[in-house]
Amino acid sequence: MRKMEHDYYDYEKLLEKAYDELPENVKHHDSRFEVPTAVVTIEGNKTLIENFRDIAEAMNRDPNHLLKFILREVATAGALEGRRVVLQGRFTPYMIANKLKKYLKEYVICPVCGSPDTKIIKKDRFHFLKCEACGAETPITHL
Repeated sequence: MRKMEHDYYDYEKLLEKAYDELPENVKHHDSRFEVPTAVVTIEGNKTLIENFRDIAEAMNRDPNHLLKFILREVATAGALEGRRVVLQGRFTPYMIANKLKKYLKEYVICPVCGSPDTKIIKKDRFHFLKCEACGAETPITHL
């Protein structure tokens, strides 16, 4: 019986070729993807997210889009004020953190490869989450 031999050098060459074809921003992604924890303060009947703009920038998303999502999720009114957001009503830091995680899952993280290197694109009347790492385009059901 003959022993099957694998040519591991071919595998290494293929791996190197695949790596060479990755976009530059994915190859040199030194830091781990980290979104700052929301700094939530409750003042009377208002909830402040002090570092809201920092969170949106870390996600590489428009702060207005993120705000619209949060307002819809917690069913309230609110406004951007500089780097923070003021929400009408009292919301726990836990609830805000959960809504931010939901936003990440729906509008930032690629469902195919798990990369945060995505952007929202529009084709005709439809919006897609376009991954710059793997090239996947995932339809977004509601924007």
